[in-house]
Amino acid sequence: MEFEGRVAVITGAANGIGRSCAELFIERGGSLVLGDIDLDEGLKLQAELGDRALFLEANVRDLAAIQALAAKAVNHFGGLDILVNNAAVALNGAVDEIDEDRWQTVIDTNLTGFWRAMKACVPHMRERGGGSIVNMSSVQGLRAFKGWPAYAAAKGAINALTVQTAADLAPAGIRVNAVAPGTIMTPMNEKIFAAMDDPSELIDRWNKAHPIGRFGYPNEVAETVAFLASDRSSFITGEILRVDGGLAIKGD
Repeated sequence: MEFEGRVAVITGAANGIGRSCAELFIERGGSLVLGDIDLDEGLKLQAELGDRALFLEANVRDLAAIQALAAKAVNHFGGLDILVNNAAVALNGAVDEIDEDRWQTVIDTNLTGFWRAMKACVPHMRERGGGSIVNMSSVQGLRAFKGWPAYAAAKGAINALTVQTAADLAPAGIRVNAVAPGTIMTPMNEKIFAAMDDPSELIDRWNKAHPIGRFGYPNEVAETVAFLASDRSSFITGEILRVDGGLAIKGD
């Protein structure tokens, strides 16, 4: 029950990694305010998790909506201790092919959305005398994958933002770390597979790219997020922790 008495805000909570984080935090005693644009799945998750979880429809591209998440945590549960910055979109296209609208959608969601959430939540953490922020990065912020410049740019910037804010917020007792997953079987990746003429070929290729020989699963990432959010990692800040089955170390 390591999160008993702790209150977390999780963005992108309705599906995939965010959902697994929510389930694990509840299991370990936490109280949650969950944000997502998927109203139906968000309300289902709230019902499943019980009275220590509240869901609000929220788009991380809207600062007021994210401020409402933070305010709900304080007003309903009495404070805010943890932020899991998870909401993201995946839009591909080579640098000379992707249009400006798609580029800006990725950057505004995957990078600026993280800043909005930190801007909204950090003042409440200061009032509590500390806290923990976990940003969802990606191995794509560390190495190249053909055709994903906007996504890679956003995730690489998240790594830099994590290190910078970790230094800035350390005197306030707020730790900031990031998790960099490899390929994880989430609804986002399932949409990518569905758009392929031969998804089995892509799935097989992505499996082989990981030395462990398979995709990861959301609960495996959630365990790492929980570690970084908890007192078990009390002397860790500014870290980019890969959860990637060895993807980033593969030499061929």
